Amino acid sequence: MRNTLARASFRTAVNLLFFSVIGTFVLASTHLLTEETIKQTEEGEKLKLIAQLLPAELYDNDIIQDTQEIAADPLLGTSGTTVVHRARLHGEPSAVVLEAIAPDGYSGKISIILAIRANGEVTGVRVVNHHETPGLGDYIELAKSAWIKNFDGKSHANRPEPEWKVKKDGGQFDYMAGATITPRAVIKATHKALNYFEAHRDTLFTVAAPAGEKKS
Repeated sequence: MRNTLARASFRTAVNLLFFSVIGTFVLASTHLLTEETIKQTEEGEKLKLIAQLLPAELYDNDIIQDTQEIAADPLLGTSGTTVVHRARLHGEPSAVVLEAIAPDGYSGKISIILAIRANGEVTGVRVVNHHETPGLGDYIELAKSAWIKNFDGKSHANRPEPEWKVKKDGGQFDYMAGATITPRAVIKATHKALNYFEAHRDTLFTVAAPAGEKKS
C-alpha cells in the first residue's frame, strides 16, 4: 500500500514538474515571439503622436531612436526619469519632444507631450492622459476641441512671460466659461516645459545622434 502511494505521489510530482517546464517554455517562447511586435507597435504609436506635433520636414533622423533620458525636474512636473526625443535636420538640432505633467488639474494630474523647435517655438501640445470632468475639462483633448492648438507657434518671442495665462487672469489664452482650472494647469505646465527647454537647450542635444535615417 505504501509503495503504491509512493509511486502515485512520485508520478504526480513528475507530471507537475513536466507541465511546469512546458508552461515556462511556452511563456518564454511567446514573449520572445511577441516582444519585437509589441516594440514596433509602441514605436508606431509614438510616431503617430509625434507626427501630430512635429512636421516631417523638420527632421531627417530616426527620432524614435535619437533619445536622451532626463532626470525628474520641477519645471517638467515629473517624479522620475523621462525620455526626450531629438529631431535633427542635416545633422543640426531641429526640435525636441518632451513629456511633462500638470500636477494641478481639477481632478488630478494631466500628462502632456509637446514639441519645441530649436528656436524656442512650440510646434504642438497634446494631452495624453487626464481625469478631468467630462464635458468641462475634456475639451483639452484634440478629438473633442481645437483648444489645444492655441499653443501652436507660441514662444517667449511672441508670448512674453505674463501672457502665459488664461484671459481671465490677464493672459492671452482662451478658456471655456466655468472651467478655468483645467486650462490654467495645461498652460502652466506647457510654459514651465518651455522654460525647461530654454534652460537646457544645449545639453538636450549634446549626445551624438545614432546612425539611421527617418523611418517611413
